[in-house]
Amino acid sequence: MKLNFSLTAAFFFCWWGSSLQAQAELFPNPLSPRTASYDISVELDTTRKMIYGQEKLYWHNPSGDTVRELRFHLYYNAYRNNYSTWLKDSRRSAPFIQGEDIHQVNYWGWSKIEKMTDAKGNDLTKAIEFIQPNDDNEHDRTVIRVPLKEPVLPYQRTTVDIEFTAKIPVIFARTGYNRDYYFMVQWFPKLGVYEPAGMRFAKEGQWNCHQFHSQTEFYADFGLYNIDITLPANMVVGASGVLQSVEDKGALKTYYYRAEDVIDFAWTASPGFVEVTDKWKSVDIRVLVYPQHYYLADRNIKALKQSLEYFDQHIGEYPYSTLTIVIPPLHGIGSSGMEYPTLITTTGLYGIPNWLRTPEILTVHEFIHQYFMQMVASNEQEEAWLDEGLTSYFEGKIMDKYYGEKESTFEFIGFHAGAFEFDRGRMWSLEHPQIAEVARPAWEFVHGGYSTMSYTKPMLWLRTLEGLVGEECMMNIMRTYFQRWKFKHPCGTDFTDVVNEVVKDCHGDRFGPDMNWFFDQVLYGTEVCDYAVASISNELRKERNGVFGADNEWVRVEQPGQGEVPENAIYESEVILHRRGDMIIPVEVVITFENGEQRKEWWNGKDRSYGYNYSGPSKVHSVAIDPENKNYMDRNFINNSLVVEQPKTGILKYGGIFMMWVQNIMQSTTFLI
Repeated sequence: MKLNFSLTAAFFFCWWGSSLQAQAELFPNPLSPRTASYDISVELDTTRKMIYGQEKLYWHNPSGDTVRELRFHLYYNAYRNNYSTWLKDSRRSAPFIQGEDIHQVNYWGWSKIEKMTDAKGNDLTKAIEFIQPNDDNEHDRTVIRVPLKEPVLPYQRTTVDIEFTAKIPVIFARTGYNRDYYFMVQWFPKLGVYEPAGMRFAKEGQWNCHQFHSQTEFYADFGLYNIDITLPANMVVGASGVLQSVEDKGALKTYYYRAEDVIDFAWTASPGFVEVTDKWKSVDIRVLVYPQHYYLADRNIKALKQSLEYFDQHIGEYPYSTLTIVIPPLHGIGSSGMEYPTLITTTGLYGIPNWLRTPEILTVHEFIHQYFMQMVASNEQEEAWLDEGLTSYFEGKIMDKYYGEKESTFEFIGFHAGAFEFDRGRMWSLEHPQIAEVARPAWEFVHGGYSTMSYTKPMLWLRTLEGLVGEECMMNIMRTYFQRWKFKHPCGTDFTDVVNEVVKDCHGDRFGPDMNWFFDQVLYGTEVCDYAVASISNELRKERNGVFGADNEWVRVEQPGQGEVPENAIYESEVILHRRGDMIIPVEVVITFENGEQRKEWWNGKDRSYGYNYSGPSKVHSVAIDPENKNYMDRNFINNSLVVEQPKTGILKYGGIFMMWVQNIMQSTTFLI
């Protein structure tokens, strides 16, 4: 079913010229700058596992620079051979190919530009050059530079016409096919982002167009996408944006889609899909699922509606009119858990029990990405924490709110865990939690740690920040960040600037002139936090005996006998706290006396050893550092509290020791709380 370019070119060029106007507008008032827009006509060849496409790029130079070259991603070349940077990053040799299958060309993928011309018809094809800006790997062909014969002047627009073909790989991660299931992402030649001086970290105008690495992918400009997809008529199709129309061509059908103010376009197709529809306010919800996983549709829709409600109430409106959930079949499981504009994937396994909330967690997580990376378009390759960390934080908030703080991850015959406590346990069970700082490009996690430092640790320190400043202030931070940076390209300092601004508005100088001391540790440092109650002592105040004062006054008072307590006894109590880790986080300390009285103290957490002294009629009974467990960066909650031990003898003594160890084990697992 390969397109005949020579026969269709004339018709296609005419269509290009009018396509943007032909499709119905979704947002009469643009939400974004619409820097890079695309018209693409693509045909799927299910026999050869190929796509044949014609693309028109509309690009607006956002800078005062004269731009003399363009740079594009050719993502499918990551699957071209086992020497690509993507496969070398993953430390596997063609992991989706087994045994003799390595000799079968159908298992590999690639992308090829057949022809490229500029707005004046100049042929740019022969000038295309593969470059490797990150690792100089000559076998990696995921980025090209294209010198222009006609440079793009400051703030001017240009168009580029592209004919391309792509061989679809077998699904291993994210994209590809398996049997009759197709999940098409990273499928077309996609322009990088030109960053003017002063944008993010750019000191001068530059192209930001990294190679395709195994752990990241997202960074692109906002634009309009007019896409038509031709494929066998028996296919059920899902895609980003809004379906405009379907044209019946006998054995084939063509689907016409339009997406506005998005950074990418994804689509999927399979004759095995069944469709489930629903609605939340003005959002049309669509689930594409294989019959054997049909039972998951309602669970995913419920989780999606809860997420829409939460963000609508706390952060900002979801502006798009559609949202599609794809539940892949087992043979397409490599495409599970992915996020693209108005289209996400969850997981499809048979018989997932209701007490195991993996489908809900994935749906919530991938939906949140519609806000953090889709609308707030940070650079995942350079600062993965800025979308994955914020998304993981909100995932925990939503799951705990709607499914229970102690049961939102799983709940089964007494075993249970909430989202935050589960991830906290996962973080601090690591053998080397200081393997790297959070703020580093994804491809620089060469010895591991990417997932923990991009997802889990940022989630924990964001929850800790909430504990410090309060939930209301934290939601104000997140709402301000979203509203200020939606449909733009922020960097990490843009987020921390918002934190500094909002915290000062909420709390003045309570935490100092800014919160940079916090970010220096949790974002740019590798310190570990561990506070402990070292000891509690209670001593009877001794009556005065001896010689006192300038006149050598002799004072003698009878001391109580051993075990005797005077009627008006006064106790001198001392509490000693230790900072065992290098991280410094202010914490609340609660001291409880035997008579029930409580004292709440605020410790800045700086000293390695810090003490409180009390004098009064009642002994200190117990001490708790951070009693509400707001500091999720503290790796050991068990040593945060101490109770004065009562004398024990014989079997009671050893029984108490045994129960203490049982309690410690239960708390350490985070499952049996």
